[in-house]
Amino acid sequence: MLWLKAFHIIFVVTWFAGLFYLPRLFVYHAEATEPVVRERLKIMQRRLLMITHIGGALAVAFGLALMAWLLAHAPGYLNQGGWFHAKLLLVACLIVYHAMLIRLVGQFARDASTRSSRWLRLFNEVPALLLIAIVILVVVKPF
Repeated sequence: MLWLKAFHIIFVVTWFAGLFYLPRLFVYHAEATEPVVRERLKIMQRRLLMITHIGGALAVAFGLALMAWLLAHAPGYLNQGGWFHAKLLLVACLIVYHAMLIRLVGQFARDASTRSSRWLRLFNEVPALLLIAIVILVVVKPF
């Protein structure tokens, strides 16, 4: 179980690296005026998105494996209140956010993004807020 938890945390960190940095690349892209810079940012976005896919998929896979282990060996652990259901809801929000990143990478690749750098800066804060809420739910279990 501890190995599952360790790998889950490792890939959550990998996933969040992309969730945090991709929107920052979008800000730089939205503000860039030189074509060579914009093309370089497209490459960076595409490559970082692939790493983000891997981190997200493995974080979810190890999370599901950990959940299955807990259901089999400690079923009461997940029924101690609503914290776990709230965490799963927030993870679903992260997956939706990830899907939005995929869409934005495609728009920037086609030079079709209409989002302002201000909007992108605000959008960049979403995963940080979700991370704070998820960590509090898992560690404190407030309900």
